[in-house]
Amino acid sequence: MFRNYLKIALRNLWKHKSSTLINVVGLSIAFCSSVLLFLSAAFELSFDKFHTNAEGIFRTYFVINDPKGQERSASMPYPFVPALKQEYPEVAFATRYQQGNGAVQYKDKQLAKEIDGVDPDMLSMFSFPMRQGNAQTALNSLSSIVISEDMANDLFGKENPMGKPLRINGFGGWRNFIVTGVVADAPDNSTFQFDAFIRIENQPAYLEGLKRWDNTNHEAYVALRPGVDQAAFEKRLQPFTQKYFQSEISYLKQQGARPDERGELYSIRLQPLLDVHFDTDLIQGHGINRMYVYTLMAIGLFILVIAAINFINLTLARSFTRAREVGVRKSLGAQRGQLFAQLWGETLLTCGLGLVIGAVLVVTLRQPFNVLFNAKLSADFIMQPTTLLIALAGFLLVTLLAGGYPALVMTRFQTVQVLKGKVTSGKPGTLRNALIVTQFAIACLLIIGTFVVLRQTSYLRGKPLGFNKEQVISIPVGNEVEGTYALAQLRNRLASNPSVVTMTGTGVNIGRGLDGSSQRGMVGFVHKGREVTSDWLRVDYDYLQTLGIKLLAGRDFSRQHPVDSTTSVIVSTSFAKQLGEKQPIGAFFQTDSAGGKYQIIGLIPDFHLYALRSEIKPIAMHLHQDAEIRYILMRVAPQNMVSMMETLKREWREIAPRSEFLGSFLNENTDRWYRQEEKMAQMLSLAAGIAIALSCMGLFAIALLSIQQRTKEIGVRKVLGASVVSIVGLLSRDFIKLVLIAIMIASPVAWWAMNQWLSDFAYKIDIEWWVFVLAGLLAILIALLTVSFQSIKAALMNPVKSLRTE
Repeated sequence: MFRNYLKIALRNLWKHKSSTLINVVGLSIAFCSSVLLFLSAAFELSFDKFHTNAEGIFRTYFVINDPKGQERSASMPYPFVPALKQEYPEVAFATRYQQGNGAVQYKDKQLAKEIDGVDPDMLSMFSFPMRQGNAQTALNSLSSIVISEDMANDLFGKENPMGKPLRINGFGGWRNFIVTGVVADAPDNSTFQFDAFIRIENQPAYLEGLKRWDNTNHEAYVALRPGVDQAAFEKRLQPFTQKYFQSEISYLKQQGARPDERGELYSIRLQPLLDVHFDTDLIQGHGINRMYVYTLMAIGLFILVIAAINFINLTLARSFTRAREVGVRKSLGAQRGQLFAQLWGETLLTCGLGLVIGAVLVVTLRQPFNVLFNAKLSADFIMQPTTLLIALAGFLLVTLLAGGYPALVMTRFQTVQVLKGKVTSGKPGTLRNALIVTQFAIACLLIIGTFVVLRQTSYLRGKPLGFNKEQVISIPVGNEVEGTYALAQLRNRLASNPSVVTMTGTGVNIGRGLDGSSQRGMVGFVHKGREVTSDWLRVDYDYLQTLGIKLLAGRDFSRQHPVDSTTSVIVSTSFAKQLGEKQPIGAFFQTDSAGGKYQIIGLIPDFHLYALRSEIKPIAMHLHQDAEIRYILMRVAPQNMVSMMETLKREWREIAPRSEFLGSFLNENTDRWYRQEEKMAQMLSLAAGIAIALSCMGLFAIALLSIQQRTKEIGVRKVLGASVVSIVGLLSRDFIKLVLIAIMIASPVAWWAMNQWLSDFAYKIDIEWWVFVLAGLLAILIALLTVSFQSIKAALMNPVKSLRTE
């Protein structure tokens, strides 16, 4: 029997080659797209779950109930973790975590690596397996360094790294360390990405910072003992906050701040480790909005639903041509169960072929997908048993739903009516209308989302940043040479080059350069009873001139004023506003009780040092030599930009021969700020294209089914003198009504969803009415073109043939 069913199924599929091809192509594209999107979402949701005690680890952060609004900060002071461990036995492990970079030297090899400062508990808290060494003792000494497997291979090859000396530059000059452990490389789905760990006490300003509770510069993670409740422990931290942050609390009271629901003005909270990757406000590095992950899953589901709807529509369109076959089989004694098995078997065969082609497409397109959307799908991740089981379960569910309903409809045909040729489907049912509305509602939703994301990305990239980003080259200094030395060398070597307009140095890059790093220095203090918080930006001479920033008052830094390199600062207008001085030029302020006073010599407009996701921040610029120059900025003549980049590469090989030249144009760097938004726009536009294509297939099937049922009516109308245009309008009217309903459903949903997405941006567009009109007109036009093909064909048919056929 199975062989007979298979033979009949193959014959039927071959007989209706066009509909079979549409089904197989649609299903294979849907399976491929959905699998890639679901796997991308699953990868993001798997972040940090590989840690054995992931649910018991938390990141600490501050909640500050300022009168202007609630603020959060995950940046902690150096004495925080030692005091917390000493005073709270509920804390099993705790570590500080400070990202860093350094040049690592072993024999004749020198490499740039990420070397993070941590406490010894880091290796015990987190599940990074030790390949060599002991997790409990590997970081007991300040001169110890634990390296990753990848770094061990790069530096030592097949040589045993244990006990070997390394020289590292990046923590206050060249220093010696001993390898005391080798740890497994961090997986791609880890928040922590590193090459090596050293003790955080090796940071140059550690001893000074250990005395201050107002100097925050790193993250802190704690592991609570079993049975300790997160909420209860947060309440236990209230006396700790009162003890060490009394000055901050007093200031908030003076400003009229109101306590939160817990009665706190300034509090310490715990954030579960599994939430860290999705907190784009607090994470150091590349966080991702959880809504983006859910959007991936929704798009994958939408495409799969559209493909299933198409399958139902195409199968129903053919079901009435097979009515006589079903009637004959019933008259010969076939049971409904047998007919259902046969018809559903055809569905299984078609879907199976689509799944196989889709799987081949997944393997083939995995690398291009990773490149296009900056994803990290590996072959191992795709071939995991759990992934395969979920894919198989999804396939069976789609097959059952998509093939089960049409098969059930056909098995319900009445034998006598079928054999008399009187089987009709009646008027379009609620289900069929719902299917077409669902398809185009999804398509409209994706089209509107694409328009909004593209407009927001364009708005962010086009919004003035407060400086001139054109014709400026940014060069990361790296760790081989000191920034001041590299800047002086470039100035000397290029002094007579007419293509160089001006040159400067800074501690913070603007945008995301090719080194992928980002730094930020902050300072907070109280001035005449007013709290001041600002970016503390290390610059060099000619910074304002290089970026085209105009002075509003005062003067620029000058080599003619030696005091400028020690106590002078240039501030932005928002900094001056916080300070509260009527005349900011010449005003003095003090950042801490031990430090000296600083004098404001210049006032500049506010400008965006960071991406426009957050509001513009106050900035204070200084020339202090104790802060490093990490980037060199150079304005070049517009006619020689490409040749100047080649000149810089040659000069850099002379200045830092062991370092890779990673120079890039500043306007490209600022564009990279919005790589995630660009990726989302690409994802939505591609999904919208697939959804529209699949929806057109479904609409084509509906039109075919409807016209087949109205063949006699069309013939009668033509005999009575109806024109081709009137018949096409008659046949298209019902479908356009359904598309209009779909637009009405999709528009408010899209408005709500995109407003939720835009809420993450401090600077954003307004969603205007024409976006919905344009999306609707596009959907109507596509639907009209799809339906018109079959409508015109039917309208041009010979009425004699139509009446005879019917």
